[in-house]
Amino acid sequence: MSDLTLIDEDVHRVTGTTQKGRFLVDTAAFHSATGWALKAEGLCRGDICVPVADPRSLTGEGRLDMAPVAHALGRPVVIDSNAGIAAMGVATDVRRQAGDGLEAPDFHLPDLDGTTHGLGEWQGKKKLLVTFASWCGCRYDLPGWQELHDELADEDFTVIAVAIDNSAEDVRPWVDGITYPVLVDPNHLLTELYAISNVPTVVWIDENDRIVRPNGVAFGSDLFKEFTGVESGPHLDAVRRWVNDGQEPLSGDEARRAVADLSDDEVLARLHFRVAAQALRQGDEDAARRHFETAAQLAPYDFTIRRAAMPLMGDDPFGQTFFTFYEQWQEAGSPYHGLSATSALS
Repeated sequence: MSDLTLIDEDVHRVTGTTQKGRFLVDTAAFHSATGWALKAEGLCRGDICVPVADPRSLTGEGRLDMAPVAHALGRPVVIDSNAGIAAMGVATDVRRQAGDGLEAPDFHLPDLDGTTHGLGEWQGKKKLLVTFASWCGCRYDLPGWQELHDELADEDFTVIAVAIDNSAEDVRPWVDGITYPVLVDPNHLLTELYAISNVPTVVWIDENDRIVRPNGVAFGSDLFKEFTGVESGPHLDAVRRWVNDGQEPLSGDEARRAVADLSDDEVLARLHFRVAAQALRQGDEDAARRHFETAAQLAPYDFTIRRAAMPLMGDDPFGQTFFTFYEQWQEAGSPYHGLSATSALS
């Protein structure tokens, strides 16, 4: 028996063993980590039970077998038994609530001091969810979002920035003077929940946690206008009209159709990325490199996969490797899960 790493919405150290590619976790350890328990009626957490015809099909050697357990829960999974790491994605129906139901999926992420915050903390306010990263020039846009936050703070509005980064220390140099919440997403949970494939991506969420304008590229300043061809003004003005006058740029039906869901491969890419990042934290560079490469093959034009991996593997995310990737992305038609910078702003 040994310590294994199980990743879902968080990273857990659990007792168990690996055997012939199987990832077997002690039932008590699994319950403690995830809240799910195996009972006669199936897998249960609180008042919720997922029926399982034969609970014994989820076990091996007296422990829970993560592959069939994840399948029973409707959650994709990537397992590296040699590295002792398994990553489970969120349930498909939870992920799709953002697109199909325009319900902003809840999340719990730490701030730079390690305090965990959930989306519900800001219920009753209009929220601009801004994703950025230390590996993106958009890190310089945070003061621009601060100006908007300050301007509209008395109107029950807040910016919430989420860094798609490996650690708080990666983010800390860029947040001097920033007073709105800044959270860190080391396991790229938000990119799965909201189908985010690049940063900066901005989501408008109303007082009742309903998505008003789904994923869209937007900037808090014109610092990179010459490179991106995008002016910040039209988006910032549209946010002001929404906050001050209640003017929504899209109908519900238009918002539901605006952003394509992640493909199965793109979901798996995120899980391979999580396994890779955790392997790197555990000092297993060979496993990390293998899973980063698999993630890149599954989602070849996803910046949250390709560019985010560059600094983790010692490559410069602002260097030639990035510009080569950027040219490939443009040649592929600049694929992006979201609205363009100019759409749905009137």
